[in-house]
Amino acid sequence: MAGELNLQDYRSLADFRFELRRFLHFSEGAAKAAGLSPQQHQALLAIRAGAPEGMLVGELAERLMLRPHSMSELVDRLEARGLVHRRHEDGDKRRVHIVPTDHARDILAALSADHRAELRRLKPLLQRLLDAL
Repeated sequence: MAGELNLQDYRSLADFRFELRRFLHFSEGAAKAAGLSPQQHQALLAIRAGAPEGMLVGELAERLMLRPHSMSELVDRLEARGLVHRRHEDGDKRRVHIVPTDHARDILAALSADHRAELRRLKPLLQRLLDAL
C-alpha cells in the first residue's frame, strides 16, 4: 500500500472536507439570497467564465456534470427568468450558444465578489490543511 495514513492525515482530510462543505454551504446560501438556486448560480458562473460568444449546451452540461436533457431544462428555466438567451451559431442552427443577460451579469458580479472574499478569508486555513497532507 502506497503511503500509510496516520491519525493526523485522517484529521487533515476530514478538516479539509469540512471546510469545503462549509464553503459550499456559504455558496448555496448566497445564491439563494440572490434569488438563484445553487445549480443556476453554478450554470451562470460557468457560462460567464466561458467564451464571449457563449457556451454550448453540451459544454455547459459537461461543466455541471449533467445530462444534456437536464441541462436544456435548466437553461429553459434560466431563459424564462431573463437570465440567459440562446444564440444560434451562424451556418449551423443546431449549435446553440447560451449567453448571460446583463441582469444575470449584475447578479453574478455581486455573488462572485462575495465568493472571492470568502475564499480569500479561507485561503490560509485551506493552505495549512493542504500542507499537512
